[in-house]
Amino acid sequence: MKMTGAQAIVRALETEDVRIIFGYPGAAISPFYDALLDSSITHILTRSEQGAAHAANGYARVTGKVGVCVATSGPGATNLITGIANSYMDSVPVVAITGQVRSDMIGSDAFQEADITGATAPFTKHNYLVKRAADLPAIFREAFHIASTGRPGPVVIDIPVDIQNSVIEFRYPEHIDIKGYKPTIKGHPGQIKKAAAALQAAKKPVICAGGGLIAADASAEMLKLAERRNIPVVTTLMGIGAIPSGHPLHFGMVGTHGSKTANYALHHADLVVILGARVGDRAMGAASSLAKRAKIIHIDIDPAEIGKNIDVTVPLVGDLKQILTAMLEDIGECGSTEWLDEVTEWKKKGGKQAGREGSENVTDSQTGETADTEYVDPKYLLSLLSEYLPEDAIITTEVGQNQIWAANHYKVRRPRTFITSGGLGTMGYGLSSAVGAKIGRPDTTVVVISGDGSFQMSMQELGTMKQHDVDVKIVLFNNCRLGMVRELQLIRHGGRYSQVCLDSNPDFVALAAAYGFRSERISSNSQVRAALERMTASSGPYILECMVDPMEPTL
Repeated sequence: MKMTGAQAIVRALETEDVRIIFGYPGAAISPFYDALLDSSITHILTRSEQGAAHAANGYARVTGKVGVCVATSGPGATNLITGIANSYMDSVPVVAITGQVRSDMIGSDAFQEADITGATAPFTKHNYLVKRAADLPAIFREAFHIASTGRPGPVVIDIPVDIQNSVIEFRYPEHIDIKGYKPTIKGHPGQIKKAAAALQAAKKPVICAGGGLIAADASAEMLKLAERRNIPVVTTLMGIGAIPSGHPLHFGMVGTHGSKTANYALHHADLVVILGARVGDRAMGAASSLAKRAKIIHIDIDPAEIGKNIDVTVPLVGDLKQILTAMLEDIGECGSTEWLDEVTEWKKKGGKQAGREGSENVTDSQTGETADTEYVDPKYLLSLLSEYLPEDAIITTEVGQNQIWAANHYKVRRPRTFITSGGLGTMGYGLSSAVGAKIGRPDTTVVVISGDGSFQMSMQELGTMKQHDVDVKIVLFNNCRLGMVRELQLIRHGGRYSQVCLDSNPDFVALAAAYGFRSERISSNSQVRAALERMTASSGPYILECMVDPMEPTL
């Protein structure tokens, strides 16, 4: 069937069962937008290209499908870069489609020209500059396959405007065979048996669950393994949700901003089973010393991650769901709870000042009633929030103190319900990703946890919410500071604060009213419960602004 390149792009997306895309039009992508009018695909017009990239990311995170974002050439394409890099660092499947100037003008510094394939090469799984319109069907088939298989990640397809206008014979490949791209799915049987034997021999094993475990939909298998052997489970930031927060085997998030108990368990273990985590510096800063104290089993679908940051005793490459299922066949029941009891006792004695146990200071010790305060304690609010939300509610966060407060105090109960920017730490991610998450899971409650600094990097997406009737709730912690940087300057520079004060913040309640959204401002712990009840009972977008002590610490 003959059609234009632009129509071929639309047909390829339809063939890949893409129903939602996020984007922002421009001249170099206009043929595609014209062809889109004749499609059943829903386009969400964001208020910035970066918002489109983050929305596609949020959509992919909660649905498990490939997220799609679109932008024009030059500044439109470069505005996607942060979102593309964010998806790369967090292994999120996204296809980014960009327009490009005419083929014969590439390299001439034409109006709105930018080498987006060159710019994104370091942080995409693959990218394409389309040189022949006839290649479009095969390129799209490959792009979706690459983005969604193996270790997921972003793929960029840069399409000159003349390619979009060319006429081709459309034939979509049923099968593809990409030389050099053969992800390992089944783990090596011998290595699986070695891992199972090491686990059975261990006296103090710990499971460290990362984002790869959630991406592989392997949380149930991990939990079965942990319960069979009474193994304490800790998570990375990206692994939050792999195990319910209230589970007796869950001991919180590890790392610089993690819980005291989780770090205790990790650093007193004789065996650490790392599942789908890249052993980043914030999670395991002293990885080399950890490897000297404990045996390491590292299971990941990306062989490049195994042994990159830590010496590994048993490396295992493959799909976590398949490998854990195979390991369970070799793992027997365990009657001993001695190690689990030790970690649980440590949690009771010494772990209360960090992690999800840290909200005792906001209640009156004599009456048990909530103490009135000059500010809202964000730890207290977040420890209560899950009481007012259904079990499948999705939380997205911005980056900064708000993110760490949420990670340590909100009770996450299911996988794919805690959505945050982990590897890149992108301010402005939370609200945009929430838009994508809500559109991907329209029947699910979505709440953004935000700080006043991050919110002002994405608050234009309130317009997207209004135009497309996206019901997202926003908990905005306002401390008139770039709080995380303020803490850093306190610790590293003796409290010499430089450019961290946001003393001229806008009136966020008035801003909400300008969009026709409901909102309120609270400034005391005694107001928290009633405010949460009003917010969660309200239909439509809601901004709950919480005034926070500028000196409130992360932990």
